Amino acid sequence: MPHPLETATDPASLNRVVIEPVSRVEGHGKVTLLLDEHRRVQQARLHIVEFRGFERFIQGRPYWEVPTLVQRLCGICPVSHLLAASKACDAFVIGHASLTPTAEKLRRLLHFAQVLQSNALHFFHLASPDLLFGFDDAVAHRNIVGVLQDERELGLQGIRMRKYGQEIIRLLTGKRVHGTGSVPGGFNKPLSVADRDLMRADIGQIIAWCDSALALARDLFLRGQPEQGRFANFPSGFMSLVRPDGAADLYDGALRVKDAQGQLIVDQVDVHDYQQLIVEEVKPWTYMKFPHLRALGPEHGWYRVGPLARINNATYLDTPRAEAARAEFIAWGGGRPVTASLAQHWARMIDTLHCAEGIARLLDDPDIIGTDLMATGTPLREGIGVIEAPRGTLLHHYRIGDDDLVEYANLIVSTTHNNTAMNEAVRSVAAEYFDGREITEGLLNHIEVAIRAYDPCLSCATHAVGKMPLRIEVVEADGQLADVLLKHEDGTLERPMAHAAPVDRTPANWPPLDA
Repeated sequence: MPHPLETATDPASLNRVVIEPVSRVEGHGKVTLLLDEHRRVQQARLHIVEFRGFERFIQGRPYWEVPTLVQRLCGICPVSHLLAASKACDAFVIGHASLTPTAEKLRRLLHFAQVLQSNALHFFHLASPDLLFGFDDAVAHRNIVGVLQDERELGLQGIRMRKYGQEIIRLLTGKRVHGTGSVPGGFNKPLSVADRDLMRADIGQIIAWCDSALALARDLFLRGQPEQGRFANFPSGFMSLVRPDGAADLYDGALRVKDAQGQLIVDQVDVHDYQQLIVEEVKPWTYMKFPHLRALGPEHGWYRVGPLARINNATYLDTPRAEAARAEFIAWGGGRPVTASLAQHWARMIDTLHCAEGIARLLDDPDIIGTDLMATGTPLREGIGVIEAPRGTLLHHYRIGDDDLVEYANLIVSTTHNNTAMNEAVRSVAAEYFDGREITEGLLNHIEVAIRAYDPCLSCATHAVGKMPLRIEVVEADGQLADVLLKHEDGTLERPMAHAAPVDRTPANWPPLDA
């Protein structure tokens, strides 16, 4: 059945409200609302209007380039793509063999640092202005600058937490953004004792800051009850990686999916069987695909990934402070999965504390400064790598030919998994807050708050065209539009404009892409 806000009303008879761009997220997107003459919302959609194409242009490249290439998808979570691609490409070097203990632990350390710094960036820089000042706060104040003005120590704490994670990434990969380190079959550089000790020096303070950030996220959410509990709250499935004993694992494991009541839909699904579990649907109004569980179909089989899914799905967390926080979170939800979108922030900071504790444990492990970095095995021609990125389950799948060049690539990114959930959040908020009301900036920000709860990385999530036409604009140096070309889903090309009259296309006046 269609969603209540996806009615058959003639769009030509409706008023169109556009939020563009969606702010304080990574990448470019817009929201469209169609309102009738009584300001009743008839349709609400999140459109992803940028196109990347990584799945195509890495084809024909040697597999050993892939981990470094695909991390250019993003400047916020490049390590996530580096590690997922490395795991997939391990098959081309060592087949079914395991990494050396040192290589695996260095990758885990790198991954913990990545999740920690990304979560800190999102919570303090992107989400906290709404949580601290309110959704209707003045735009000029509702940002990280406002946080630094009003809550200086809190803002600086977020910056320092992110800096710590970035420094670990630099020490392990050579650069804070787009380094190397992880390679197919292992790791390319040992960790020195001096660098290990440098990381150790501040980890106690980082854990303390994570504790206080977690308390803040929890208290802000609980203080906002009951409204924040109702805000974009809807039932869904939840998917994440878990170990055989059900513990959450950010780097490795099998897939678990629970329903909104906490019942297992599937458990311990080998990531290599993901195509039997998940199918991707395309729609004509967005470049981002819609994954769902194959057995349940698109109407009932969509799910959420990310910190909320990880905390809801985990039987336990393997670090003491984070496990105590997880138990408190689940108890607040009455033992069932918590489904409120704004609870993502509380769950995200449990996640962050878990990473900090995991870093401390790894830095005390003697394997972390070992020098046995590369494994051996019998190479295969197909590899699948899955990790839990900051935003949720991230999947890379590659096949290579006898010449070691990539023949096939498929990426299902965390934000893509959350596509239906984000659209559901937009619809839920539109239905509750917009119907029959005068549109204000504060009301529009409610929509953005719902989207930001998922910390979407829209750049990461747009690799395939799907059915949406590709629009190419040629702009002269003086800002005048020289040509427009549309490539439709059937491969046909169209030039939709006449060039008799010049059109101003200076950057300030660039129009949105067609819905």
